[in-house]
Amino acid sequence: MLEALVTSKTRLKLLLKFFLNPDNSAYLRGLESEFGESSNAIRLELNRLEQAKMIKSEVKGNRKLFQVNQKHPLYNEINSIVRKYFGLDIIIENIANRLGDLELVLLTGDIAKGRDTGIIDILLVGDIDREFLAVLVGKAELLIKRKIRYVIYTHEEWLAEDGRGKLLVWGNGKLVKPEGISRKLEA
Repeated sequence: MLEALVTSKTRLKLLLKFFLNPDNSAYLRGLESEFGESSNAIRLELNRLEQAKMIKSEVKGNRKLFQVNQKHPLYNEINSIVRKYFGLDIIIENIANRLGDLELVLLTGDIAKGRDTGIIDILLVGDIDREFLAVLVGKAELLIKRKIRYVIYTHEEWLAEDGRGKLLVWGNGKLVKPEGISRKLEA
């Protein structure tokens, strides 16, 4: 779907990388190894996105660090498109909103870093019926055409967890989150 609108594969990877999780940042060389593409192709797209003020950069030492510009007028719309591209709206609608005692849904793994591997890793916090969850996940996988892997934490296990590397996508508003958790995506 998104590939039809954004014809540059490099630009698409950059949009997914930066617009899903606003805390993601990267250097050119890191993107080169992550994407498996030439630094010239990546630099060209980074320059275009920076000229459009969709991403911003900061020089650290002799390297340039790139990050999304959340103040850009199109940030929320592009973020919403990226969430739909990954099927996060369907996951929330078909899983989170149907499980009774669910407190949080977080993205982990590659997707939290903005990498599209075809697998969505989620962490669920709450007292959850595992059999019903498996049925819901199976239905969501068919709809989004991606594999969903999940881990379930109790309330107490989550409070003992380090939030780093996790991106909050849904919450009931009652649970205190561990330090280091990435900002909530607007659902």
